Amino acid sequence: MLDRLKKNFNEFKEFAVKGNVIDMAVGIIIGAAFGNVVNSVVNDVIMPPLGALMGKVDFSNLYITIYNPNPDTTYTSLKAATDAGVVTINYGLFINTLISFTMVAFAVFLLVKAINKLKAATEKEKAEETAATTKECPRCYSTIDIKATKCPHCTADI
Repeated sequence: MLDRLKKNFNEFKEFAVKGNVIDMAVGIIIGAAFGNVVNSVVNDVIMPPLGALMGKVDFSNLYITIYNPNPDTTYTSLKAATDAGVVTINYGLFINTLISFTMVAFAVFLLVKAINKLKAATEKEKAEETAATTKECPRCYSTIDIKATKCPHCTADI
């Protein structure tokens, strides 16, 4: 029983310290921080002017009342309504979330596009280096050194 437990612990330890798991953990942490930055940009920078352009509307306070225990009372903010026990559909917060998601998706798109561009440039450089030092055997189509006079794969004279 103890040997089996040690084996399982060693397998877990090997899994946990693999590069991919650590890379994933770092990515999740950075992603969470990036999400906070984007939420701040949306809530603190983009939404106030957008709300002002749309008639001084604060999206975070847009809601539809489903049930109001005090029907004679109106509330000036979503917080005041929810504190009073009003059941609401918070479509303003949903709009903020959609804008935030769109910004994160666009930022990730730009990041992936830049990485792909760098990767393509690196692969092109490698291909140019490889092309300058290798050639293709006319018989077996294997890649061989450019100085070779005999193919090491099919032994054909070149």
